[in-house]
Amino acid sequence: MVEVVEATRKFQKELNGGMAALVLLGVLDRSSSPMYGYQIAKLIEARSRNVDIMKQGALYPVLRSLESDGLLKSEIQPSVSSPPRRYYSITGPGRETLAKWREIWSQTRDLVDAVFKGDANDK
Repeated sequence: MVEVVEATRKFQKELNGGMAALVLLGVLDRSSSPMYGYQIAKLIEARSRNVDIMKQGALYPVLRSLESDGLLKSEIQPSVSSPPRRYYSITGPGRETLAKWREIWSQTRDLVDAVFKGDANDK
């Protein structure tokens, strides 16, 4: 039998894996200028209300994947006080994809909420 902690960890990992790309596109869509990875991670961390949702190191492979899919573009810029930074911005196809993914997210959230509300009413 699977332990509750192990099952919860697995569920959170799977949920985070599917959600990371949506969140990253959303952050970059709302940004008025390109952002680098650490900036994005800190913004997500600040909005997560002290819940460890996404690890900073896990964001970079997702950013690279989104870029290789043409949903983001990046540019390396020199930094005075640190190594050069890669700045990301959302592309036109990225915005179109985000709009569709937001619809899917909304439908999924509504389904889950309806199921949970149904459970409460069925008891």
